[in-house]
Amino acid sequence: MRNTPVVALAGLLVAAVLAGASLFTVGQTEQVLITQFGEPRQVITEPGLHVKIPFIQTVISFDRRLLDYAIPAEEVILGDQRRLIVDSFTRFRIVDPLRYYQAVGPIEAGIQARMNSVVSSALRRVLGTEQLLNVLSSNRGHIMGLIRDQANAEMKGFGVQVEDVRIRRADLPEENTQAILSRMQSERQRLAAQARAEGAESAARIKADAERERTVLLAQARAEADRLRGTGEAQAIAIYADAFNRDKQFFQVWRTLQAYRDAFAGGTSRLVLTPGDGFLDLLRHAPVPDATKPAP
Repeated sequence: MRNTPVVALAGLLVAAVLAGASLFTVGQTEQVLITQFGEPRQVITEPGLHVKIPFIQTVISFDRRLLDYAIPAEEVILGDQRRLIVDSFTRFRIVDPLRYYQAVGPIEAGIQARMNSVVSSALRRVLGTEQLLNVLSSNRGHIMGLIRDQANAEMKGFGVQVEDVRIRRADLPEENTQAILSRMQSERQRLAAQARAEGAESAARIKADAERERTVLLAQARAEADRLRGTGEAQAIAIYADAFNRDKQFFQVWRTLQAYRDAFAGGTSRLVLTPGDGFLDLLRHAPVPDATKPAP
């Protein structure tokens, strides 16, 4: 009777150990594969408390959330024979733990080598038919969809569903980058030279038009000036003629006085005249009025 408490305590300990070895919990983000001596027996996807055979069955847990895997950067030849360094990543989830376990084993890292090979192949196949401008444009989303579909079709055999494939960075190789930069620089220099040539041509055309317009305006101005000068001279001649016709004697005297003024204006003029010269007759003899002309 004295051994009864000890036996009871031992029984409780054995029950506790068996319960701990038999019961396990599946979390909301987990899915479980039960194996017995390495052989798959059951897949559990429902969260909660579950039971297994202790010490015989093993619980292998797999993440059911969306997982990321970054693929190392690699060089890809495009459809236009351009070379591109592509750095991409893949998002996937384990949808069939049994098939996954049979394909790559119990650890998630086992799928990375297969994922790298499959996605890299799909990447090369799809990009090998595309032009560089398509890869760098808004059409990239459609290209990524094609890569995802091809990779997903191959990865289904591993119990994995590929949700998305994205290019994080797409760069040209260093030697190609330098060549493109040189070509871009040459193109910009060509455009600059063309712009300068077009500017010089426009400037020459504007100068020629301005010079032609200047010549026309000057010619028109000279012609107008000559016309006005001729009109003025004609009016002056008419005035002189009218004045002469009104009083020829007075006009003759007035013209003679003007000649005297011009000849003796300086005060030091010297004239050499012959005895019969009539230039100074008006100084010798006063003019006689014309008796035939009525008084004004």
